Amino acid sequence: MTPDHAPWARLLEAYLAEGEGGAPNRFDYGALKANGEDRAALRAYIASLEAVVPDALPRNEAFAFWVNLYNALTVEVVVDHYPVASIRDIAISPGLFSTGPWGKKLATVAGRELSLDDIEHGILRPDFGDSRVHYAVNCASAGCPDLAASPYAGAELDAMLDSAARAYVNSPRGARVEGGKLTASGIFKWYMKDFGGTEEGVLAELRKYAGPDLAAALENVSGVASYDYDWSLNDAAEPENRR
Repeated sequence: MTPDHAPWARLLEAYLAEGEGGAPNRFDYGALKANGEDRAALRAYIASLEAVVPDALPRNEAFAFWVNLYNALTVEVVVDHYPVASIRDIAISPGLFSTGPWGKKLATVAGRELSLDDIEHGILRPDFGDSRVHYAVNCASAGCPDLAASPYAGAELDAMLDSAARAYVNSPRGARVEGGKLTASGIFKWYMKDFGGTEEGVLAELRKYAGPDLAAALENVSGVASYDYDWSLNDAAEPENRR
């Protein structure tokens, strides 16, 4: 059974606001929460993905399947707990010292209960071995790579992943050089092993996707001076309008 991502496309079109000039894409969680019909459509879309047998899909289609499921589940869990200032405030993961929703079982696929961590770290990263996954899965935060404006699709997967990588690396969230010092996203520190395992590997990753301005700025950079990450919610609504 080939997944139908059209319902996800419609929800993204309705609720996602694309950022400009390196600003993050933002999602109107409050508006979706207020629309019972669309919340039901999101739940039905996720349920339709739970009925898929991903092992029967072509490799690129399976990758797209898991990314879309991850992103849809993330949106649903934020909507269910909205309003929140950060996804880390949704403390539903098991464990005394856990934060966020990532450890909570949220879906069942092929008879296996899965959390967001299971999808990202138990399936996508080890099974596909493509570091560009970090530009595709979205954690509902302003510092994260963008929630894509359209569903990932197997036929366009490489182009979509490359586009996501370029967009993030060339945004201030991904990398910026100020006073000759490089600040990179915390993603490159947390998952350094996926980018070669060394700071040199991180620099190589940044140079691979850097546009002319960033590439020029990186020419005289020999290391990462600092890492940072903005965990505030990638919310389209202003704080005073959250409900």
